[in-house]
Amino acid sequence: MLSILATLGYVLHPDGMRVLLIRRDKRPDDVHFGYHNGLGGKVEPDEDVIAGMRREIREESGLKCHEVQLAGTISWPGFGRSGENWFGFLFRIPNWTGLLRAECPEGTLIWAEIDDVLAGRVPMWESDRHFLPLVFGRQPRVFHGVMPFADGKATSWSYSLTDGLNDQSRTATRVP
Repeated sequence: MLSILATLGYVLHPDGMRVLLIRRDKRPDDVHFGYHNGLGGKVEPDEDVIAGMRREIREESGLKCHEVQLAGTISWPGFGRSGENWFGFLFRIPNWTGLLRAECPEGTLIWAEIDDVLAGRVPMWESDRHFLPLVFGRQPRVFHGVMPFADGKATSWSYSLTDGLNDQSRTATRVP
């Protein structure tokens, strides 16, 4: 089975303490309903992942990305509603312009404290707590992870870190 290619972006507030999230509260049939998430979506066949990320941020928030930093990649086998495999490119967006859209078709846009996100005080997928510390690390390194899903829940998490010189692998962690 092929993987669905997707982007997931974390727009950083100029204060460096907050991140733009979308509270998925518009469509009750949404697999993400009730959760906060970064912005993003499927990569279109005629675009590269950076173009896809910029398009999704613009469509969902109205903001224009000027700097897009790769945080990492994650393979999510079995994540889709019908068990589809997803492969995501995760980005930090520290430099942007524009006015935040008042209405978003996917949900409500909010600025959340990064510390609250990392402490689990923001309703998100339980599995996000495994990779978000890598996205928001003080000295972030690019990571590449695998997080299989079964019955709507992550079953394990493993990843490798790279800085181009020294690669490190982490052993799989069982996810409760």
